[in-house]
Amino acid sequence: MKLDGVKVLDLSAFLPGPHMTMMMADHGADVIMVEPANGTGEPTRVLGEKTPDGVSVWFRNIARGKRSLKLNLKDPDGLGLFLRLAESADVIVEAFRPGVVKRLGVDYEAVLKRNPRIIYCSISAFGQESSLAGKPAHDSAVQALAGLTDLCRGSDDKPTMPNVPFADASASLMALSAILMALYRRTQTGKGDYIDLAMYDAAIAWTPNVLGPTFGENRAPEPKQMRSFGGSALTNLYETSDGEYLSFAGPEIKFATNLLTALGRADLIEVAKCPPGPEQAPLRAYFAETFKSKTLAEWQAFLEPIDCAWAWVRSLKDAFDDPFTAERGMVFKDADGNRHVGPPIKFLHEPPLPNPDVPGFGEHSEELAKTIGLSEKAIASLKAKGTI
Repeated sequence: MKLDGVKVLDLSAFLPGPHMTMMMADHGADVIMVEPANGTGEPTRVLGEKTPDGVSVWFRNIARGKRSLKLNLKDPDGLGLFLRLAESADVIVEAFRPGVVKRLGVDYEAVLKRNPRIIYCSISAFGQESSLAGKPAHDSAVQALAGLTDLCRGSDDKPTMPNVPFADASASLMALSAILMALYRRTQTGKGDYIDLAMYDAAIAWTPNVLGPTFGENRAPEPKQMRSFGGSALTNLYETSDGEYLSFAGPEIKFATNLLTALGRADLIEVAKCPPGPEQAPLRAYFAETFKSKTLAEWQAFLEPIDCAWAWVRSLKDAFDDPFTAERGMVFKDADGNRHVGPPIKFLHEPPLPNPDVPGFGEHSEELAKTIGLSEKAIASLKAKGTI
């Protein structure tokens, strides 16, 4: 697999870092979860719904295929163990508040002295040394400050809570991209690097498609008038007579022509050519009235042969129950029947091989301590005082 031989020490928790390192594990990396010796470890072990075997669904889908090291970094012996492991690591990922790794003694500078090839990625809300570095925040706060929550407005034109942790997700993908860039560059220079990855930066970087009003006209966007959020008649949601919803996602004129011709309203094609916003209001009103006249099943049968971009709104359960999701390998079952979210990155010649095993808290602590040459007596001492 692409990442065979790559060793990762993961100090992060929750979603951005752990999800990213799980993707690395799916492609062959040896990922070691360094979990705090606090009785719980990774917080998602106990968060949310659990499958019948008692494992958190969240944890199962960020921890598979990893090894778990229970470690008290505040104990000098625990710190020493970590730094010994770091000497042979390729990547370290952490997501503490800025300054915490320095206080713990596991910061980039401390590791660099022992391993100049290390690629060290710090994921934080607002960056390591910015004016907001000390501000506590999770995904929703980052999205709010990045202007994304303001774009998510309901029918009452008020901001709504984001349903997808976009700041987390974009940070995860940006971190993976940065780490892979650094790994490639290291093959040429022999040197590692430090990555300051801010969730704010990652989220706000994904706004080019909605920046027209802001950069072009120096004003805040009006989401309900914009192409992506309801201003376009053919990028919009319409309710059917049975309370379901159709989603149209292609404002191209060729799609509008095909749909309106099939509906017997070719006269509205010129309206579809207007810019998103008030000028398309007559077309939006026509679609709203028309699609409310029949059931979803009736519209599915009608729309199927028409070349236009459309779908229907369904629940997350329906999406994961759809055989298509399994066809794409995006859901699979382990030997015990537990479902897992599949790996999205697929190579032709070296496909991912996700290991569905979920590590127990500290399951590999002794094993990892032995890899750095600690004796049985030393390991027993570390266990006795709760360091591992």
